[in-house]
Amino acid sequence: MPATMKDIARETGLGLATISKYLNGGNVRPENKILIDKAIKKLDYMVNEMARGLKSKRSTLIGVVIPELSNIFITTIITAIEDSLRQKGYSVVVCDCHSNRKLECEAVRFLLRKGIDGLVNMPTSGEGQHLLPAIEKGVPVVLVDRLVSGLSGQVDAVLVDNAKASYDAVSHLLKNGHREIGIILGPKEIFTSGERLSGYAQAMKAYGLPLEEKNIIYSDYTTQGGYESMRALLKRKDLTAAFVTNYEMTLGAIIALNERNVKIPEEISLIGFDNMQLSQIVHPKLTVVTQPLEDMGAQISNLLLGKLSGGERKPALTLSLSTSLSLGDSVAKPGR
Repeated sequence: MPATMKDIARETGLGLATISKYLNGGNVRPENKILIDKAIKKLDYMVNEMARGLKSKRSTLIGVVIPELSNIFITTIITAIEDSLRQKGYSVVVCDCHSNRKLECEAVRFLLRKGIDGLVNMPTSGEGQHLLPAIEKGVPVVLVDRLVSGLSGQVDAVLVDNAKASYDAVSHLLKNGHREIGIILGPKEIFTSGERLSGYAQAMKAYGLPLEEKNIIYSDYTTQGGYESMRALLKRKDLTAAFVTNYEMTLGAIIALNERNVKIPEEISLIGFDNMQLSQIVHPKLTVVTQPLEDMGAQISNLLLGKLSGGERKPALTLSLSTSLSLGDSVAKPGR
C-alpha cells in the first residue's frame, strides 16, 4: 500500500494540518520540515497529484503546442519554460503539430480535455481560431515568437524584435559594400517572416536601394528548405551575400554552399540565425543573429504564473526582447 499523510503523521508525531500545509507549499517550522522530509524519504511517499487537482480545481499541467519539435529554437525555449515551471510545481505536456493547422487545433482541444491550467503556443495558424476554445474557458494563453490577428488584448505574447534583428544583419552586409543581398525567409503567412522581411526592406531603403523580389525567397524553416533556397540563390551570378533567417535553414544553406564548393566569404558573404555553437564549428566562423532563448522561456513562464496566481485579472501583455549580432568571419567586401 502506498504511504499516506497519516503514515507521515505517525512517523513524525506532527498533526495532519502541518503536514498538509507543507506538502501544498506552505511554510512550516524548520525542524518540522526536516522531520517531514525524512519521513517522506523513509516511507517513499508520493503526492497524489490527481486528488490534489480535484481539490484545488487545478491540474498543475501546462500545455505547449509547437510547429516542429526538431527545431532547436523551439526546443531550447521549451527547456527553459519547463525548468522555470517545474520549480513552481507545474509539469509541461508538449504537442508537436508538424506545422499542420488541423493538428494544431486538435492538439489544443486534447490539452483542454486534460484540464491544463495554461497554454503556450507558437502558432502555425495566423488567424488564431484554434485558440478560441482555450480563451472561452479562461485558460491563460501565451504566444511564442508570433502574433495572430484578431486576438490582440486576449492573449499574452513573448517575441523578439525581428524587424530590428533583420535590419541589423542586412545593414552589416550593406556597410561592407554588398548591394545584391538574398534573404531566405520562413513561410510567407507567418508573422515572423513578415517582420524579418520588413527589417530587410528598411535596411535597403536606408541605403537608397529598392526591394527586389528576385532577392527574396520564402521557405519552411527546415534544413531541406534552406538547402533548396540557397541552391536557387546560387543561380544568380550577381548575388554577393545572403541572410538566412533561422538555424535549420542556415544549416541547409551551408550544406548547399559546401556542395558547390562556394567559398565563404570570398565568393559569398553569409549571415545566419540562432545557434552560437554552429557559428563556432563552421569555418570560417559564422556571423549570426542570436536570440535570448533562455530569457524568452523565463518570461513566458512568468506571464503564465502571473495569470495563475489569482487575484485581479491582469491585462494581456506583449513583450519584445532584443537580439544581438555576433560577428564572425563570414562577411567580407564583395569581390575580395
